Amino acid sequence: MDKKDVLYLVAALALVLVIALVIKPVVTGQPLETGIPLPVTTLEITTMPEHMPSLMTPIIVSSVTTPPTSVPTSLPTWNPGAVQTVVFVDPSTYGLTTDESELKATRINVSSLDTNMTTFATLGSSQGASGTTKTMYIPFPYWELEYTVEPATKLTQSKFEITPTAGSGIAHSGIEGSYSTVKPEFMIQVMDGDDPNRIVRTITPPGGIDLDLWLGNEPEGGEYPTRTSKYASQVTPDVTPVDPRPWTEKFYEGQRNYYFIFTAKGLNSYSMKIKVPSRYIGQY
Repeated sequence: MDKKDVLYLVAALALVLVIALVIKPVVTGQPLETGIPLPVTTLEITTMPEHMPSLMTPIIVSSVTTPPTSVPTSLPTWNPGAVQTVVFVDPSTYGLTTDESELKATRINVSSLDTNMTTFATLGSSQGASGTTKTMYIPFPYWELEYTVEPATKLTQSKFEITPTAGSGIAHSGIEGSYSTVKPEFMIQVMDGDDPNRIVRTITPPGGIDLDLWLGNEPEGGEYPTRTSKYASQVTPDVTPVDPRPWTEKFYEGQRNYYFIFTAKGLNSYSMKIKVPSRYIGQY
């Protein structure tokens, strides 16, 4: 066999291989048998409506989750009108024995608390004069300041005498003047004895000082205040006058030094008591 025949034989074999490996799979829709494993891809074919054009622009659609139109709210689990009754069960339900179910606690003292107060110190002025006290130590953590005042109630006559003068005009002699009174005032300043610049508390009688109002006396002039005054509702006949004295101030600090500054005007006298709980006696 010559060289030309050999070339014809090789060409024929190559044609057979191309037909078997390439042309036949393409015609039959089978993958090419190249010996290399190919990834399997699944195509989802959607039939398009007839009125759609044949050439379509590809559209990328992303998955969108539509939120619910309303968020469900949890309903209340208890009706305030439905009162539950809790019953006892066998302690073994919780793995307890009868002895373990007993309350291990200290017995509570059911006796009532002693609320009595004992006077620790007294101070005041029988002339109603202003003044400052010496420093005193209060060893108790809680104490009360009880105070009262006695205002001057009588009017005083302001008078002066006119005597003849050497100048021109008519000379007069005698007593002239008008009745007047000073409005009673009272203030206590509780000072820190260890820090003179610290005012612990400034105290004045709540509502002011008005003895006629407290006792229901008819005011000077024979008429009660009109309905527009601040005292009108308290002096009408159907309201019983109330004397607010004594007043009490409570101090939730102690165990330190204090001194007191009194400012008084128009008072006959004032007095003050420092009281402490009776149960404190012997403990501090």
